[in-house]
Amino acid sequence: MESIQNFLSENWLIAISTPIYIILIALEVILSNYQKREFYTLKDAAINLWLNIANATLGIAFKGIALLLLAFLFQFKLMSLSPPWLYWTALFFALDLCFYWEHRSEHYVRILWAVHVTHHSSKEFNLTTGFRSSVFRPFVSIWFFLPLALIGFEPLDILFMDAICQIYGIIVHTRFIKKMPAWFDAIFISPSHHRVHHASNILYLDKNMGMVLIIWDRLFGTFQKEEDFEKVKYGLTHDVEKPHHPTHIIFHEWQQLVKDITKPGLTFRERLKYITAPPGWSHDGSTQTANELRKELYNNEI
Repeated sequence: MESIQNFLSENWLIAISTPIYIILIALEVILSNYQKREFYTLKDAAINLWLNIANATLGIAFKGIALLLLAFLFQFKLMSLSPPWLYWTALFFALDLCFYWEHRSEHYVRILWAVHVTHHSSKEFNLTTGFRSSVFRPFVSIWFFLPLALIGFEPLDILFMDAICQIYGIIVHTRFIKKMPAWFDAIFISPSHHRVHHASNILYLDKNMGMVLIIWDRLFGTFQKEEDFEKVKYGLTHDVEKPHHPTHIIFHEWQQLVKDITKPGLTFRERLKYITAPPGWSHDGSTQTANELRKELYNNEI
């Protein structure tokens, strides 16, 4: 009990946010059942919790290394930002932009998609889906956050701001909020924007990558609104064989990646492309990327 109290005192953000999550999830479950919407299943909620625990455990273990890397670059910082309001505002925008490029890379580079795919593998979409963590994300995100230390942001402040933004990123996983005001949708990620992100519909694939701000998607061409004529279908473009298996749900894409790169008769370049090209790329066209699927869909509609 004392060790738990010590942990919570050192990680007060977790201590504050956890009861809020519990209350919101309980309300969503009760409302979902009352309205017979069936937004939750026990198996899916349980696997979401398991993935979050696995990610958090790995994140805590990796935190020391992450801080060392950030601290090393911080020695060579390019500037010092003051006053505090400017520092924290700049850190928020800079970190959210870094997350955008991290997230976009996870959707466009196959080996990074193998890390990220667990977050998208559920056919449900509710607040517990926000906890459906990419287990190995700590090994990926740190490389996108290193420039922040070089700019002049303190290592602990970077991790703290990431934790704050992650809180927002969790609570947008809901189907109960249909639309936000137009001004809000123009600036921030809304539940509607994020429902699009979790869709397996060809129209919606690889869209709305931001965590807090939607402005990066609008600026870099990855924005897509939720259309009335295209109901969101959650999950992946293909079914996971054992969606509730605690290890298969983490490693299934890694297993497929190994199968792809070890196919006989491939050139070195083709094997490398299976690792670095977007998910769905294949040397023989037997599978397609999101952009290829979208192009084919548009051509068929013409």
